[in-house]
Amino acid sequence: MDNTVMTESTPKKGFFGKYVPTAAIVFFCVGILSAGLYAAFVLSPSFADLFNENISSVFRFVLAKFTYVFPFSVAEALLFASPVILFLILRGIFRYMDRHEHGFVRSAVTLVSTLFLLFSVFVFVFAAGYRGDTLDRKLGFEVGEVTESELERTAVLVATRLNGIADEIDFTDRSSVRGYTHAETVDKCFESYGKLSGEYPFIDNFRAPVKRLAVSPLMTYTHISGLYSFYTGEANLNTNYPEFVNVFTTAHEMAHQRGVAREDEANFTAYLVCIGSDDVYMQYSGYLNMLEYLVGELPAKKASAIYALLDNRIIGELVAYSEFFDGYRESFASDVTEAVSNSYLKSQGTEGTRSYDLVVNLAVAYHRQDISD
Repeated sequence: MDNTVMTESTPKKGFFGKYVPTAAIVFFCVGILSAGLYAAFVLSPSFADLFNENISSVFRFVLAKFTYVFPFSVAEALLFASPVILFLILRGIFRYMDRHEHGFVRSAVTLVSTLFLLFSVFVFVFAAGYRGDTLDRKLGFEVGEVTESELERTAVLVATRLNGIADEIDFTDRSSVRGYTHAETVDKCFESYGKLSGEYPFIDNFRAPVKRLAVSPLMTYTHISGLYSFYTGEANLNTNYPEFVNVFTTAHEMAHQRGVAREDEANFTAYLVCIGSDDVYMQYSGYLNMLEYLVGELPAKKASAIYALLDNRIIGELVAYSEFFDGYRESFASDVTEAVSNSYLKSQGTEGTRSYDLVVNLAVAYHRQDISD
C-alpha cells in the first residue's frame, strides 16, 4: 500500500506577481484611462465641458467638503511636511528592499505608478477645465479682435465707475478699508456666485472656505496672491496683500474651485462676481483690479492719462500698493515661481503666465456695447 502523502505545490508567482504590486497595477490602469480621457478633452471641447460640469464638479465638491473640517490649509500643511513625508517614504522603501525579494524593482514600480495616480487626480478633478469651450462663448459673447482704442475706452469706463463709488469707500491713510472680515468676504462672494450660477448653470456654487495661508508674508516673495489646490479641493489666500487685492483674489480662487481653470477666465469670473455684488467694497475691488490689468496693456502715455482721471484717494491707494510691493518685486522665489507656472500653464494649452493679462480681452468684449454708445 502506497502511503505517500500528496501535497499541493505552492503556486509560483508570475512576472507581475514578482515585480509589480497589485496596487501599482490598479494605479497604472487608472493612469492609462486618465491619459485617454485627457486626449479626449484635447480633441473635443464639448466633451471636456461635459466632463468638467458633471464629473469633475463632483470630485471638486467632495474634496472641498472633506477639507472643510480642517481650520488650516491642508495643502500648505502637506507642503511643509513634505520633507518629513519624503524621509518616511524613503525609509519605508529601504526597509522593504531589505526584507523582500525584488524589493528595489517593486519599490521603483510603485513610485512610478504613484505618479500615474497623481496625474489621474489632476485629470479627473481639474484638467477638463483647460480644454473646454472659452468663457466668452459660454457667457454669450465673443472676444473677437480687440483694438487699442477699445482697450482705452474700456479703461476710461472702469475708471469712471471707480470714481463713482469712491465716496462710499472708507479710506485710512492711503489704503481703503474693507470693513468686514475675510469670512464675510467669502460669504459675499458665495452670494454673488449664487446669482451668477443662476444665470449661467455651468458655474458651480457651493459653500466652502477660502483658507488663509499661515506663511503669507513669505509667499509674497513668490508674487502669488492665492492658489487653488486641486489635490485637496482648497482655495487658498495670501493675506499679506492689501484688502482690495485680497477680495478679488478670493473671488478668483473660488472660480478655480468651481471649475474655471484658465487664469484669464478665472480673473474675469472674479470681476463679474465682484461688480455683481450688492456690496460696494466688492465692486471697488473688482473695478480697481480690472483697471490695473487694462492700464497695464496700454502705452505709457495713455496709461498716465487714465490714471489722471482717478480720484486722488484711489491714486493714493495705488501708490501705497506699489510701495508695498517694492519690497517683494525682485526675488529669486518669484523667478522660480514664474518659470514653473509658465511651464505648467503652457502645458495646458494656454499662453502661460501671460494668460492672466488676457482678461482685458474679455473685459473689452463684455463692455463693448457700453463703450460704443
